[in-house]
Amino acid sequence: MVQYNTKDWITFIFRFHKSDTFRQLLPIMFFIGLYSGIVGWLEVEYLNLPEKSYVRNLGTMHGMLGFVISLLLVFRTNTAYDRWWEGRKMWGSLVNNSRNFAIKLSAILKNDHDRAFFKKTIPSYASILNKHLKNEETGLMLFEGLDLKIDHEKHRPNQVAKMMFEKINDLYTSGKITGDQLIILNNEIQSFTDICGACERIKNTPIPYSYSAFLKKFIFFYVMTLPFGYAFSLGYYVVPVVVFIFYVLASLELIAEEIEDPFGNDENDLPTKKISENIKRHVEEIL
Repeated sequence: MVQYNTKDWITFIFRFHKSDTFRQLLPIMFFIGLYSGIVGWLEVEYLNLPEKSYVRNLGTMHGMLGFVISLLLVFRTNTAYDRWWEGRKMWGSLVNNSRNFAIKLSAILKNDHDRAFFKKTIPSYASILNKHLKNEETGLMLFEGLDLKIDHEKHRPNQVAKMMFEKINDLYTSGKITGDQLIILNNEIQSFTDICGACERIKNTPIPYSYSAFLKKFIFFYVMTLPFGYAFSLGYYVVPVVVFIFYVLASLELIAEEIEDPFGNDENDLPTKKISENIKRHVEEIL
C-alpha cells in the first residue's frame, strides 16, 4: 500500500508514481490525441463543413450523456471502494479476534506445550489466509467449466481452523478447560472462518461483466465522438481537451478496477502480509 502525506499538495500534483493512471494511459492518450487532430483537420480544413452543418450539434448529445456517464462512474468507484474498505474491515476484525483468542487462551491454559501450539497456529491462520487470497485461482472458484488446481487441494485456512478446534476439543475432553470455556473459544475459532468466507466473497465475486463491459464501451464511444462536435468551436485545441476528458474518465475506471480486488499485488491493495506479521508479533507477546 502506497504511503504518502495527505497534506502535501505539491507532491500529488507533480509526482507521477508508478501506480499513477497517467503512465498506464499514456499510449492510448497519444492515439486519441492523434485521432482528434485528424478528425479536426478533416472537418475544418479538408471537408470545410458549412456553419449550418448538423455535425455542430453533436455537442448537445455529449452534454446530455455527460450526466449519465458521471452517475455510472460515481457508482462504479463507490462500489469498488466499498469492496476495498470491507476487505480492510475484515482484516481488522482478524487482528482483533486473534488478540482476543490469544488473551483468553493465555488466561485459561497453564501448560506451556498447549500455549506453544496456539502461539504457532493463530499467526499461521493469518499468514495462510494472506497467501490463499493472493492466489489467482481463488478468484476463479465460482466460475464453471474451469479445472483449477485449488479444487484438487485442501482448503488451507479451513485446515488450520480445524486443527485449532480439534486441539480445543482435546483440551475439553482431557478436563483442561470447562464446557463454558469450550463455547467461548469455539466462537473465536468460528469468527476466523467467517472472516475467511467474507474475504473470499470479495475475491471471487467480481463486478458483473455486463456492467463493466458497458461502462468501458460507453467511455470509448463517448470520447471518440467528442472531436466531431467540438472541432468547430475549439479548432485544434480539441486535441488536448479530448485527451484530458479521456484521461479523467478512464482513470476513474482504472482506479475502480485496481481497488475492487483489495487482496492482490497492486500498489494500492491492502498490506495483508504486513498485517499477518503484526498478528504474529502480537500473539507471541501475549502467549
